[in-house]
Amino acid sequence: MPEAPKILSDSADCIDGIDVENNNKVLKFIEDVTADADKVQRRVLSEILSRSANVEYLQRYGLNGCTDRETFKKVIAVVTYEDLKPDIERIANGDTSPILCSQPISEFLTSSGTSAGERKLMPTIEEELGRRSLLYSLLMPVMSQFLPGLDKGKGMYFLFVKSEAKTPGGLVARPVLTSYYKSSHFKNRPNDPYTNYTSPKETILCLDSYQSMYSQLLCGLFQNEDVVRVGAVFASGFIRAIQFLEKHWSLLCKDIRTGTIDSKITDPSVREAVMKILKPNPELADFVEAECSKGSWKGIITRLWPETKYIDVIVTGTMSQYIPALDYYSNALPLVCTMYASSECYFGINLNPLCNPSEVSYTLIPNMAYFEFLPVTRKNELTGSISEPTALNDKEKQQLVDLVDVKLGQDYELVVTTYA
Repeated sequence: MPEAPKILSDSADCIDGIDVENNNKVLKFIEDVTADADKVQRRVLSEILSRSANVEYLQRYGLNGCTDRETFKKVIAVVTYEDLKPDIERIANGDTSPILCSQPISEFLTSSGTSAGERKLMPTIEEELGRRSLLYSLLMPVMSQFLPGLDKGKGMYFLFVKSEAKTPGGLVARPVLTSYYKSSHFKNRPNDPYTNYTSPKETILCLDSYQSMYSQLLCGLFQNEDVVRVGAVFASGFIRAIQFLEKHWSLLCKDIRTGTIDSKITDPSVREAVMKILKPNPELADFVEAECSKGSWKGIITRLWPETKYIDVIVTGTMSQYIPALDYYSNALPLVCTMYASSECYFGINLNPLCNPSEVSYTLIPNMAYFEFLPVTRKNELTGSISEPTALNDKEKQQLVDLVDVKLGQDYELVVTTYA
C-alpha cells in the first residue's frame, strides 16, 4: 500500500488560501490510523463484538461475550451473503430483535447487482453515515497536496438518486449513494469550499433522470468559470453527461441566453433552485453555442470549463474502457479515482490521486470496519476471473490474513466485519 502523506508545514502560506490547519489535522489522522493499523483493527473488532455481545448471530456460534481477535477467528464462521440471507430476510420482514446487530437496523443498502446479477440487501445502522462522511472528508485535503487552489472554485459533479423500495417490514431499501445524498450529512453539510458544487441539492435529489441531468448541466454551464474540477461516480456516468450535452446544447444555450428554464423541467423545487442561480447571459450563451457547434468535440471539457484541473471518476475495472473517450473530451486531463467503497462498507482512499489509472491503489482506513483477507488463486490468468466465493472450511479459515500482514503480489478477497 502507498505510504500515508507526510504532514504539511504549519506555515499559513504553504497552500494558497486553503485551511491549512484543518488539512493538517486530516492528514495527521490518516497518518495516525495507518501507522498503527493493527492496534486500530483490534480496537474496532473489540468494539463491534462488545456492542453486539448479546445478538443472536454471535450467540448462535457461542462467542460468549469474548471480544479478542483470536477467539473471534476460531469461533465465528466466514460466510457469504447467501449464508446470511435467512437472517436478513427476517429483518426485512419486520423482526426487530437483535439478530445481526444490537443497534436498530435503519435501512437496507442494495448492491448494484454487477457482481452476481441479483441485488442484495445489506442491513445498515444510522451511525454508518458518519463513517461514510468521515471518508469523504479525507479526500480533498489529500488532493490539495497535489493541486493547489481547489478551494477557490466549485466542483461540477453529476450526482443522481435512484428509486427506493420498502421491505415488507417497512424498512427502506436503496443504493448506498441514494442513502447518502438523501441524508442530513449531505443535504445539511456545513459550508465548505471543498463541497461547493454547481448543482443545487434539489437537482441531485430529483428522481426524473432527464430533469436532473438537464438542470445540473445548465447550472454547470452557467457557472463555467467557477468550475475547477468535474466528475461523476463512474466514468460511464460522466460520459453520459457529455453525450446529453451533445444532444441538448441548443436548448441549454437558449435558457442561458434568456435566463429561463425549459418547459420540460416541471419539478417545482428544481425550477426554484435553478432560478436562484440563472440570469440572462447572452455572451455566455454565444460562447457555449460557438464551442458546441464546432465540428470536433475534442477537448470540449477544457474549452467550456477552462479552469478544470482534473476529472474525478472511477476508471478502474470495467470503467477503464471509457479512458480513451475521457482523454478525448478533456485533452487528457488527470483522471482521478479518489476512494474505494461498496454497499457493504467504505474501505479507503487513494493517497497518490494523480497516478495513472492503471496504477491506482487504495490505502484502507482501518477504523471503517474489521478487515481480513482471503488468499485466492485465479482460475484463468488470461481473463483474471476469480472463483466464486463459498463458506470456508477450517483449513481455509486459517489462511485468513490480517490487514497488516498482506503480501505484495498476492491476490485476496476482502472479508469484512462491519459495525452493522
